Amino acid sequence: MKDTSPFSAEIREYLNYCRIEKGLAENSLAAYRGDLERFAAWCGERGISSLAGPEILRSYMDYLYQSGIKSRSIARKSATLRNFCGYLLREGKLGFDAGSALPTPRSWSHLPKYLTLEELNRIFAATDTAGPRGLRDRAMLELLFAAGLRVSELCQVECSDLDPELGVLRVVGKGNKQRLVPVGKSALAAIEAYQSLGRAGLLRGRTCRYLFVTARGGKMTRQAFWKLLAQHGKKAGVFHRLSPHAVRHSFATHLLEGGADLRSVQVMLGHADISTTQIYTHVLKSRLRQMVDEHHPRA
Repeated sequence: MKDTSPFSAEIREYLNYCRIEKGLAENSLAAYRGDLERFAAWCGERGISSLAGPEILRSYMDYLYQSGIKSRSIARKSATLRNFCGYLLREGKLGFDAGSALPTPRSWSHLPKYLTLEELNRIFAATDTAGPRGLRDRAMLELLFAAGLRVSELCQVECSDLDPELGVLRVVGKGNKQRLVPVGKSALAAIEAYQSLGRAGLLRGRTCRYLFVTARGGKMTRQAFWKLLAQHGKKAGVFHRLSPHAVRHSFATHLLEGGADLRSVQVMLGHADISTTQIYTHVLKSRLRQMVDEHHPRA
């Protein structure tokens, strides 16, 4: 059946552009599709069939605010619409710049949730490394924290991506952009133990180019890793703030606490814009406060 919803053709063309030209991953495309289809549905309910002016976008943003949606979610939807409208403008299908009607995502700042070193060590210790699955889980958890990976990046790591001699991991991030991230000794040791004692037991004679595999011989999925992280968190008594992204936030937070500069953290996280990395400036501010308290004669 032909899709007759507002902007269906434009949305389809834009997603194809994001897939082919920008090389975005399926997870990002699914998020964009959901945001744009929600906007199209809102327009359809009100009989809006074209973007005649910025007032339509302002009305939609007002609707999102009144719906009680979290500010972070609104920021993402705003960014999606901004990029979509920018594409339509370049293609000559939109007669105005949507930038004035849509607030930028930087308008919503929030402190990232992260885990303490004590909590992380408890989770690592909760993995039973007596069997292949435990060795795999320990290696995944160690690498996730050691390299600050997104969960999708962790699952996509191939055996050839890691150079244990140099201690460097090649990561394929958003938009198929590659970056090199150093990996510490603890993670390298966990990966070596998994590769030598556990991986073959999971594959059982099968082959797979991905480093982390399941008992069925395929690569680990994001959903499966979420579940095993929750299981190990439960064993360790860590429930609050626990998610793969919280571990990624922990990587950045503890680096900055140790004295790393923001630019270096940006490169290792794979952020295209340093403004994205600036959510961690709360760590720098707290360090400045501590330094003043400890060293200023009249603090």
